[in-house]
Parts: sequence; structure tokens; C-alpha cells
Amino acid sequence: MPNSGYYRIGNSSRCFTYVKDWVEKKARRHLMKARRRQGFGWGRWSREGFYQKLGLYSDYKIRYYPVQKVSPAR
Repeated sequence: MPNSGYYRIGNSSRCFTYVKDWVEKKARRHLMKARRRQGFGWGRWSREGFYQKLGLYSDYKIRYYPVQKVSPAR
């Protein structure tokens, strides 16, 4: 993504939540299969520790920037 702030405009919170949960579940399932265990590892790793350990992107927050007013022409 060339400009990471591009998609932060508007109410896309549900989309970001869906993508974040999907990626997390895929990564958790992959790690559990690599350890030949069942499940997603919800009791094994906390969310914060999981994102820190793997270095996954977790800044999916929507930011609303104030509208800048244009000064009148002279």
C-alpha cells in the first residue's frame, strides 16, 4: 500500500476488523498446525503478545482529521 492513510477516510471500521480477525486466525492456525496441535491457540498466546512476537500490523484504527478551512482569496 503506497499511502497507508488512504483507506482511513470514512467509516470502514467493520472492514478493518474483519481483515484483522481473518489475518490473526490464519496466522494462529498456521502456528498451531506447525506444532501439530488442534485449535487456534487462543489460550496459548494473548492478542498483544501475538502481535508483538510476530510483528503483525495492528494499527487498524480509523482517524478522523479536522477539516481545514481555506483562507479567503485576496
